[in-house]
Amino acid sequence: MLIDTHAHLFLDQFKEDLPEVIQRSKSNGVELCLMPNIDLETIDDLKSTYSQDPSFFRKMMGLHPTSVAENWEEQLEGIKTELFSNQEEYIAVGEIGVDLYWEQKLKAAQENAFREQLLWGIELKKPVVIHVRDSFDECLRIVEEVNHPDLRGVFHCFTGNLNQANRIQEFGDFYIGVGGVLTFKNSGLDSTLLNVPLSSMILETDSPFLAPTPHRGKRNESSYIRLVAERLAEVKDTSIEELEEITTSNAKKLFNLD
Repeated sequence: MLIDTHAHLFLDQFKEDLPEVIQRSKSNGVELCLMPNIDLETIDDLKSTYSQDPSFFRKMMGLHPTSVAENWEEQLEGIKTELFSNQEEYIAVGEIGVDLYWEQKLKAAQENAFREQLLWGIELKKPVVIHVRDSFDECLRIVEEVNHPDLRGVFHCFTGNLNQANRIQEFGDFYIGVGGVLTFKNSGLDSTLLNVPLSSMILETDSPFLAPTPHRGKRNESSYIRLVAERLAEVKDTSIEELEEITTSNAKKLFNLD
């Protein structure tokens, strides 16, 4: 069985056919789908989607860096209230981090929001799910600053180099999230992951974004995680069965899944 550790199936792209998307995922061996929140406006949709199949979905709560605005402190307060008031409902703090691809003007605000949410993970003893688009150095620096025995998590949608992968592993209880980018022809991610142990990896889709080859450019969905798994098994020269066992075990350990 496989676990999609990062998918946004509560977004509008799935409004018309969510039951079919869920069924295709299960038919392709997906046992669980973990959904990170985006901002205050997505909380209701996150909860509504979860309620359609509570045995298949798990929820996270956080403020995505691209949603950080001038009133970020007010935004964070709303997210914190939801998370801390319903701690048992959420398996992780996420999606959090820094994104300098779309927006650099609010870099300081993104970093402050990220730092604050890392502290929530420590306080609640929940893993954190980190977004690092064009911001590896910034996110690694902040994690190093905040580092604590109870801080653990995943660097979602890893596209970094071997040095960055090694730094992540040095934190201890942190994993690398591997998704559809691995299947892209010239990503170079295969040569990096060749030198990273499977014990440090979990699988994800980031649906509806970053669909793997041969669906690149189209809507992604959780059933496509099998394509990521098959490609990673090729890169690591191992069987799909062993890869499923290791990455699923890693995900269950990180997120305290039954």
